Amino acid sequence: MDSTESKFPQNPPPKTQKIVLGAQIGLRILVIATALAATWVMLTSRQSTEIIGITFDARYSYSSTFKFFAFANAVACGFVLLSLIFVFFFRRQGLNASNYYCLFLHDLFIMSLVLAGCAATTAEGFIGRYGNRHAGWTPICDHFGKFCNKMTTSVILSYLSLSFLLMLTITSASKSRQIQVSNSSLV
Repeated sequence: MDSTESKFPQNPPPKTQKIVLGAQIGLRILVIATALAATWVMLTSRQSTEIIGITFDARYSYSSTFKFFAFANAVACGFVLLSLIFVFFFRRQGLNASNYYCLFLHDLFIMSLVLAGCAATTAEGFIGRYGNRHAGWTPICDHFGKFCNKMTTSVILSYLSLSFLLMLTITSASKSRQIQVSNSSLV
């Protein structure tokens, strides 16, 4: 039976390291772009409409779920930008398995935060679009179509960000599996 050490090369070829580093940088830039776009669309979405002579407003700030969603995407954007700087710093000193482990933990945390925001906003958006007959909540998207469409766009952008974060998490986890534990540290 082959040992684990024989399955994973100790020093991957430089070309493989460059590809992984390029993927890390590219995916982080995509996360920043999509999270920033999702935040911007959410923060700028508002609509006023008149129903039976009364003016009603729809804004993201009227919902704690939408505020959390915008906050989660803004935090993700900021922290992924910070991690992008660390990736450039790690590149200069050499990316090793323990650096990838730190990136894995970072990416996993940020992915969880964005996932929570996406899930909560999707649930509230579903109620806004279709209502809930049993609770007596009527849909609002027939009156606030522009607002609902911007919310949908923001959620789609955030799910794209989430998929890029998932790819980053898988990549970082894969590279961090190569951490070697010395026998002297186990005693």
